Amino acid sequence: MWDFSVARALGLMLQTSPFIVFRVIVYAGIAVAYVLATGLGAGVGWGIGAFGDDEFRGASIFWGGAAGFGLTAGALYFLREYILYVVKAGHIAVLVELLDGRDIPTGREQITHATSVVKSRFAETSVLFAVDQLVKGVLAAIIGLVEGLASLLPIPGLQNVVGLVRAFLRIAIGFVDEVILAYAIRTGATNPWASAQTALVLYGQNYQAMLKNAAWLTVITYGLAFVVFLVMLAPAALVVWLIPGGWSAGGFVFALIFAWAVKAALIEPFAIACMMQVYFRAIEGQSPDPAWERRLSEASRKFGEIKERAARWAGGREATGRTPHSSEGALGN
Repeated sequence: MWDFSVARALGLMLQTSPFIVFRVIVYAGIAVAYVLATGLGAGVGWGIGAFGDDEFRGASIFWGGAAGFGLTAGALYFLREYILYVVKAGHIAVLVELLDGRDIPTGREQITHATSVVKSRFAETSVLFAVDQLVKGVLAAIIGLVEGLASLLPIPGLQNVVGLVRAFLRIAIGFVDEVILAYAIRTGATNPWASAQTALVLYGQNYQAMLKNAAWLTVITYGLAFVVFLVMLAPAALVVWLIPGGWSAGGFVFALIFAWAVKAALIEPFAIACMMQVYFRAIEGQSPDPAWERRLSEASRKFGEIKERAARWAGGREATGRTPHSSEGALGN
């Protein structure tokens, strides 16, 4: 059915409990920030609405809450590199060491150790973020290649099915890009772009096993997240009741935020631990297939950009003498 061990993944989470606690604190803090900013905005809107009729007050509450929510989302947008660098990549670093049978520190020292490992591979947050963004684009191109191969099969109605599968697997990509980063950490790469290039080719030539397991994990994780969402509806409704004037859509929105926080803090690391098991087992003893490198070069200009940056990389930065900025290469296929 799937190629990962659930017990092994849960064991890895237990062994990295300091990081799990760290993730809970970070994502719970984000959820609380959303709720407080949205509630404050709605409260301001309620006060402004006192100068008009009921319809005006309702609109003021809605737009006040929306403004608070939007401001929080904007602040988190600027923190996305830090979260990827310290929270996600750091956790991946210690998971890699455990999968390779090495001992890791416990307590707060585990987080310090992980941060030093990540810094040795990605000297700056912008480099890691740029690699991550381009990797996501190449993974999307691999999904497109899979769909293209299926189009060659003379089966009536197959394209409709493949289209649905492709949409589903695009969601599953979220569990794979961090595994590509794990490869760089595991191999001790000093050139993050060359490492990403190799890891993507290895992923492509093992796409069947990777996509199958990613699909299973998508069902598991989003199923659990939906259960969490249902459980969170009650406390979310209570929070909405405490907001001045109430907010009809607030219960649904807050329940989604709470479910997302639980998913990011607890469910996603489980999925990543599972995918790392599958990936490292699948690529064991393999070398990059030139045919797959050629396919990726033809299918995705982002893969071509990764190759170019790998060739320019020297001594911890690109040969041009500038450090690649996170915004470069983040758009387009």
